[in-house]
Amino acid sequence: MKKFLEMATIVENEAIIPEVWKMVFHAPQIAREARPGQFVNVHRDGGQTFLRRPFGIVDADTESGNVTIIYRLVGVGTAEMKTLRQGDALSVEGPLGEGVFTTTPGKVLLAGGGVGLAPLIFLAKRLDHPIVLVAGKTAAETFWTKFFEPYAGRIYVTTDDGSQGIKGFAVDALPQIFAAQPIDRVSVCGPTVMMKTIAQASAKAGIACEVSMEKRMACGIGVCLGCTFESQLDGKRYKVCADGPVFDAKEVFA
Repeated sequence: MKKFLEMATIVENEAIIPEVWKMVFHAPQIAREARPGQFVNVHRDGGQTFLRRPFGIVDADTESGNVTIIYRLVGVGTAEMKTLRQGDALSVEGPLGEGVFTTTPGKVLLAGGGVGLAPLIFLAKRLDHPIVLVAGKTAAETFWTKFFEPYAGRIYVTTDDGSQGIKGFAVDALPQIFAAQPIDRVSVCGPTVMMKTIAQASAKAGIACEVSMEKRMACGIGVCLGCTFESQLDGKRYKVCADGPVFDAKEVFA
């Protein structure tokens, strides 16, 4: 897959909720090649951080040349990102990752929690009315539903405190979803525990599952070996950034 290094121009950078921001930047070469599941590595020249930061691609518009990411404020790098304004420059490398989401026909369940939901939006856009499961700690963290509404056939919501949708974790909604929907495969991204429980429940139900892994990816191209893991099937070592980030769940979870 083709990769580019572009000096992108910020088109939009606004808060969705105080701790989660949406950024749109103009990077036409990356937008043209991006596929669901891939990510970009970004860096603000002259900033306080040395390493690039990886973010899943939320959308890539080939007509406008704009790429969208959603990020959570968690440290110095993202704190600097929120200060960028329309017209500012950002160094962007991408699209990165050889392992992408499956987009073949079928009834698909997209399940995610937190910013893990971000790359699933791009996937939803490429599928035929997928079923979507949005998991959050509270109702305030289920704003993601508005991003999926244009593409989803149905959206289920779980919250840890029961303030919206089904009370419980994402996996607690699966019996209801599997009983009501003829799911062919599950695509999931989010916290490791959530992905593992959904992968195990999917396997028990005889449904294929793919997971988008989240690890610290210093280089983003498979050179530094900082994001490797051992396959549960044959012991082979994979690089999350280069071989993934999307893998068959059986490779990741026993």
